[in-house]
Amino acid sequence: MPFQRALAGVLVLGLLTGCAAQPPTTSGATLQGDTAHPAATAGWVETRLYFGLGLVDKPDSGVSEQAWRTFLDQEVTSRFPDGLSVIDVYGQWQGKGQPSPERLRSKQLVIDYPDTPSNRAKVEAIRAAWKKRTGDQSVLRVTQPADVSF
Repeated sequence: MPFQRALAGVLVLGLLTGCAAQPPTTSGATLQGDTAHPAATAGWVETRLYFGLGLVDKPDSGVSEQAWRTFLDQEVTSRFPDGLSVIDVYGQWQGKGQPSPERLRSKQLVIDYPDTPSNRAKVEAIRAAWKKRTGDQSVLRVTQPADVSF
């Protein structure tokens, strides 16, 4: 009897492991017939870019909302016209040699796109344009694979 219990335990464990290892299912597309927003994707990524607008405790200094929208229209939407998201975020940054972090009003830009050399270059051009326009040292970029369905 102990052997049967052990065997049953191993079988249950195997079944549970098999369930846990199943890939997630994706729902069907809700948008049809738009080539820029396909029903199924392969080789897409999601990139999040973080832009510091100015110090939290000095809201009247730094980059204004109007200046941000102008940058978005000129540098981002022109490169990724098929869609993007912008999220207001709080950020902290401590540069080399700074005694304490800067607390920043920030924007997070989220773009999903086919991972091609051309699109990667567009992302880098956006980062370079922001640094040139603001004098910032950096624009944080986080890119990861994305399972996308429209």
